[in-house]
Amino acid sequence: MIIGIPKEIKNNENRVGMTPAGVAELIKHNHKVYVQKDAGINSGFIDNEYIAAGAILLPSIEDVYKIAEMIVKVKEPIKPEYKLIRPGQLLFTYFHFASNEELTLAMIASGAICLAYETVEKPDHSLPLLIPMSEVAGRMSIQEGARFLEKPQSGKGILLGGVPGVKPAKVLILGGGVVGSNAAQIAAGMGADVTIADINLPRLRYLSETLPANVKTLYSSSHQIEKELPTVDLVIGSVLKPGDKAPHLITKEMLKSMQPGSVLVDVAIDQGGCFETSHPTTHSDPIYVVDNIIHYAVANIPGAVPYTSTMALTNVTLPYILALANKGWKEACANDKSLSNGLNIVEGKVVYKAVADVFNLPYSAL
Repeated sequence: MIIGIPKEIKNNENRVGMTPAGVAELIKHNHKVYVQKDAGINSGFIDNEYIAAGAILLPSIEDVYKIAEMIVKVKEPIKPEYKLIRPGQLLFTYFHFASNEELTLAMIASGAICLAYETVEKPDHSLPLLIPMSEVAGRMSIQEGARFLEKPQSGKGILLGGVPGVKPAKVLILGGGVVGSNAAQIAAGMGADVTIADINLPRLRYLSETLPANVKTLYSSSHQIEKELPTVDLVIGSVLKPGDKAPHLITKEMLKSMQPGSVLVDVAIDQGGCFETSHPTTHSDPIYVVDNIIHYAVANIPGAVPYTSTMALTNVTLPYILALANKGWKEACANDKSLSNGLNIVEGKVVYKAVADVFNLPYSAL
């Protein structure tokens, strides 16, 4: 198969779809890999490494899309890429369709096969291609939250871990999944007073047993969240409904009960965000303020640490990419239900029900 790795053009997206080591593995299986010039430069992978791995460099993004049967990238195509996508072309990337109607309609119109990393789901409901980026985003959410609690960043001027004689900051984490548990680990390690909330009691029991003693668990409800907000310094929103829009757990009205300079970090912004007042931001302009509450809603948090993120992403995507390249998407998806769960749009038809439901589009079962 002919595989194309374009350079990401989304604002401040520094990751690349595959490492040189991943390319070498595809070449070993007799596939052709075309990589756009400088595609990996911001992740720390220079062109010569891709050439040494057996890739062929192409000068422009147009050239890559034109030749490739399968496009492997990190983030969803943005408007300048829409016209480059061909009918029958396979795109394997993060799409997050449920939060982007324009993208959804554009991909339907393209006639392409859109296989989304974030909805590849195993029988145990784990999301293998989302996990590594969720680990990065969860850990970074605390790092960024702590930064924006600093007074020069308009925050409350509170140190996350406190010091002897001064209480640490209070952190509330909404969602006890991969993002939430990783956020809790980092916040606890920094010495914060951490509460992690979820509606899954077995998960809360597990977290209570495995996380440090300065992490408390809380059964999540609107009432309980409202009770916590007046004393919380940092809130991490990490609730995920695979392939669907995230629920709004903190409303605009609730912000009035929070102390000025508190920080909300919405890790669920790719899926529409779990705060009513959230809208996507970028690494170059990461925050905005609503009712004296700082909102951090960067839509590609792991893009700030592209070397780590690209390595972690290739580790999990490569086996699936090999299966798609070796067998073609139809056979690969027929043989692997986990992979077929990743199919969202196929040749003009929406085949993922949550996406169809969000936009009231016709749904076609696979």
